Amino acid sequence: MAKTSLDKKFDRIRDLEEAGKLKSSSGSRALRKLLSNRLAVVGIAIFLVILLSSIFAPLITSHDPQKIDLRSMLQSPSWEHIFGTDRTGRDVFARILYGGRVSILVGLGSALVSASFGVAIGCYSGYRGGWIDTIALRVSEIFMSFPQIILVLLLVSIVGQSLFNLIVIFVISGWGAMYRLARARMLSLREEEYVQALQSFGVSTFKICYKHILPNALGPIMVNVTLTTAMFILAEAGLSFLGLGVPLSIPTWGNILNVAQDLRVLQNNWWMWLPVGAVISLFVLSVNFIGDGLRDSTDPTLQG
Repeated sequence: MAKTSLDKKFDRIRDLEEAGKLKSSSGSRALRKLLSNRLAVVGIAIFLVILLSSIFAPLITSHDPQKIDLRSMLQSPSWEHIFGTDRTGRDVFARILYGGRVSILVGLGSALVSASFGVAIGCYSGYRGGWIDTIALRVSEIFMSFPQIILVLLLVSIVGQSLFNLIVIFVISGWGAMYRLARARMLSLREEEYVQALQSFGVSTFKICYKHILPNALGPIMVNVTLTTAMFILAEAGLSFLGLGVPLSIPTWGNILNVAQDLRVLQNNWWMWLPVGAVISLFVLSVNFIGDGLRDSTDPTLQG
């Protein structure tokens, strides 16, 4: 019986697969879709510009963000001080660059650590079920029953102000949402046929959870990490604005914005709060654009 052209195509595909030359294009397709999203590309560009500027701050500016120069107090923007100086003569541009290191560390670091804890617990408890899942779910409900800003303010007043304490507080208050997202995805994916096949072959629970199921749930988790990063950066800025965040001796975007509490500064010294406010807004907006792009490119229902 002669083979049809369709049979020949299937034979070529089988030969390529057996030779290991047939590779999945799902990853590259998701990347292409992400790069075709103009807002996502703009977000990535803004994110990288601000991140790299903060990392390489010593190469961009020669001013010390902590150096006090009383002879240069409240100078408006000039060639020597691009964003002017504050009440003690410190260069605002240098403080924004160096402050970005701390603010991005707090936002991105807290989001990644809380995601790690939440996803690790959510994957295992969601797959195993039983009393482990019940206990983890009730604990997460306890933390999520408080408004996050109230819980953060309460913990800050108890443990005190420091960079490490703030990251720990954000992790404690933020892991519950990641846990519930990972648990929901695991409850859906554990009923798939490939999971049942792995169980029938006697594959360990750890490998099934973290090696085979978790990669299929990373799309919404990555999107949630970006949104949580933006939320934590805004929370740090808000707490520092109120004087409850990172100690004022450490330059952060929130600490720089703290001077905007004074009405005279708002009216007469716009350069002390407007540039850092614009940087915070741009960075948070860029992270949200990236999150939207990741959601569109990793959502299987939107794949073309």
